[in-house]
Amino acid sequence: MSRDIRELAGAWTRFQRHAFPRPSPDLAPYVERYWVVSWDYAEPYRQLVVPYPNVHLTFRDNGATVQGICDGHQIKVLEGRGGVFGVAFRPGGFRPFLGAPVSTITNRSLDARQVFTGDLPDPVDVAAVEDFLRARLPERDAKVERAAGIVATIAANPEITRVTTLANHAETSVRELQRLFADYVGIGAKWVIRRYRLHEVTERLARGAPADWAGLATELGYADQAHFVRDFKDMFGESPTWYAERL
Repeated sequence: MSRDIRELAGAWTRFQRHAFPRPSPDLAPYVERYWVVSWDYAEPYRQLVVPYPNVHLTFRDNGATVQGICDGHQIKVLEGRGGVFGVAFRPGGFRPFLGAPVSTITNRSLDARQVFTGDLPDPVDVAAVEDFLRARLPERDAKVERAAGIVATIAANPEITRVTTLANHAETSVRELQRLFADYVGIGAKWVIRRYRLHEVTERLARGAPADWAGLATELGYADQAHFVRDFKDMFGESPTWYAERL
């Protein structure tokens, strides 16, 4: 099967520009980062989008969309000239804005006006978007920090490959952990653990490290290599060896 050469060896950087402004301190409890993407493609390009445990608010074409966490990869077709401004909320950080369990919007995309009242920012830039969010800031919620802190623990500790291990780290029960993740993060703790452990695989590939797939599967807590490859394909849309060609 042939591949679009624009996918390979970082060639996409000739067609896209990315920036990741940081939020102001007063919004940092809720917002992890902003992301600004522009592109210029003479021919349509199939952009692979891999998931993270973040809800996104995106502004494009005079509209805005809230995207709940997706439990697998997505393909976005980019063509012509265009751009998107996005807000990536911290894990748990969108719950106070939504006013409902974040799991209710998992794998869903909805018009931002279903969540945010009033006019959308114009122009769409960091200052205008921050003013938009400030005007709608909810009351502080200690569970936001709790959820974000536990997700950070997963990201920082490669040895966490099971929910029971995470519950011990967080000094809570598995049941309470699952309730917190469904309500505030929007997806299960098991999925978040798997996402970060597989992300470490992509980082190794990016560094050019030799791949011992069977050894990696064991290290990540999989029963065998086949289960590891299946999960990788579900998350990233292609096998580990195929994905490595992108890098």
